[in-house]
Amino acid sequence: MKFMKPPCENKISRLQQLQKGFQTLGIEPFTVMDSSERYCYEPTLHWNPQVEEYFVKAYGAEHFRSISKALTRPSCYSCIRVNILKTTSDAVIEKLLAMQHGADGRSIDKDLIHKCPIPGLDYVVFVRGSGPHKIEYNYAPQQPFKEVIVSRKCAESVLRGAQVYVPGVLACSGHVEKGDRVAVSVAIEQPQPDGKWSTGITRGIVLRGSETDPQYIQRMGLYIGQGTTMLSRAGIFRALEGVAVSMSNTVFDLPSFNNVLEGEIFLQNLPSIVAAHALDPQRGERVLDMCAAPGGKTTAIAMLMRDEGEVVAADRSHNKVIDVQNLADEMGLKSIVTYKLDALKSVAKNIIDSTEDISTSKSSIVEEKLNNDISHGNGQIPIDTCNSKTKQRTKNGPGKNHFNGGRVEKSKGFAPNSFDRVLLDAPCSALGLRPRLFAGEETLESLRNHGKYQRRMFDQAVQLVRPGGVLVYSTCTINPGENEAVVRYALDTYKFLSLAPQHPKVGGSGLLGRCDLSDGYVEEWLRPGEEELVQRFDPSSSDTIGFFIAKFNVGCKDTS
Repeated sequence: MKFMKPPCENKISRLQQLQKGFQTLGIEPFTVMDSSERYCYEPTLHWNPQVEEYFVKAYGAEHFRSISKALTRPSCYSCIRVNILKTTSDAVIEKLLAMQHGADGRSIDKDLIHKCPIPGLDYVVFVRGSGPHKIEYNYAPQQPFKEVIVSRKCAESVLRGAQVYVPGVLACSGHVEKGDRVAVSVAIEQPQPDGKWSTGITRGIVLRGSETDPQYIQRMGLYIGQGTTMLSRAGIFRALEGVAVSMSNTVFDLPSFNNVLEGEIFLQNLPSIVAAHALDPQRGERVLDMCAAPGGKTTAIAMLMRDEGEVVAADRSHNKVIDVQNLADEMGLKSIVTYKLDALKSVAKNIIDSTEDISTSKSSIVEEKLNNDISHGNGQIPIDTCNSKTKQRTKNGPGKNHFNGGRVEKSKGFAPNSFDRVLLDAPCSALGLRPRLFAGEETLESLRNHGKYQRRMFDQAVQLVRPGGVLVYSTCTINPGENEAVVRYALDTYKFLSLAPQHPKVGGSGLLGRCDLSDGYVEEWLRPGEEELVQRFDPSSSDTIGFFIAKFNVGCKDTS
């Protein structure tokens, strides 16, 4: 709604105009905040109303408020997975203690770094950070300080310990020179008239420290710290890359491990490490990571197998496959074979039509097709009995990549029952990742579409695991429709699947029952006895990202 500008002789601030406008609409006006309320970090995560209603039904209002608040903050520790094929946790701790971190060159306090106490995860090292801290911006109404506005994605990285890089800067005060002290705030995407979301900020706009600045109201409580400019204002908006602001006084103090001990350590969220561990890969096995990029879980699996066997890493993106190759090369892992492959086409069509449902009586036809292909020399592997391992291991494809020149092999899919274990870390809504400052774009429809997509991927995954094998399904979202509802679908559709205990058991229990929404949609979750067999990581209680893991034992697929 557009409000009329008052006569010059009765000037009032833009803030007061907005207040009066809200009153005319019958909305309770906000109060003018003092500097301590404005220049702080107190974000609120705004959800689509229907999505919020759904999550409140799932978790309860108070619990969901706690989850939303936790999502706006980073975990107060860094989790490092040690490459035990190259070094040890003790050696890594010694090296990290000897290093200097941050703009001020501080060392890590030895009391803040220790090995993970969870049994079986002694190759994981925790480095404790701190926060939230209260930042003194020394605001003076008649002498506004210099500011920089950054994008939401940039701010989320800064909250995890990164610097402000040139592409992340949206706006800056005038007359900023290299070496100036600046306050850094974040602009969050807002709904636009065309139905899309954007900040509405023209990059390079000059900030004047007044209420006419872009997103002046919306940036209240969204100041993430102070830093020193590494370029002048002109330099920031001319350059294509590099550090724009070196952050020295931040709301959360987390050490950065970018380019530190490459090949020896990998920065990874604890639940992701647990997911690879829950798969329990053994030496000499053939394991598939269906959605492998960026390669954290792939390399964790290969490491747990002591680099003995074959870990097939697939992803639909050429560049992401290159990322997996580079990480495997960096960590010195030779058992990883990479392919470009859409997860929805994981089962080779020349062996079985990917739309065929092997949970039906057609499973006997599947094995007949498989054995026919073997007799014609297609290199596929027969299944002797429902609980036996295959007697030989032949590759689906021309062989290992040796990561030369960015070469990526394309795959037409794999034979049914050709893997001992499969990890489906499914693409998801990612509503468990933190820190998160924006969630408004997700709708009930988009959340349901995620679940449908994941069920289609699961249909592929379950065909690839041999009888007697293991399938692990995981996501990084708090959405039950992508977690418990997918487990319900799996157990109801494939009677030869059963939930299996997980080790280590770090996360909490799953959600029981069902959810009935106002639009008539019904979502079935877990049944009594199943909730303790999955792992749900709650960001409001565990200081991790939101995450979900389900492990399935694959029984005899012959239903005839």
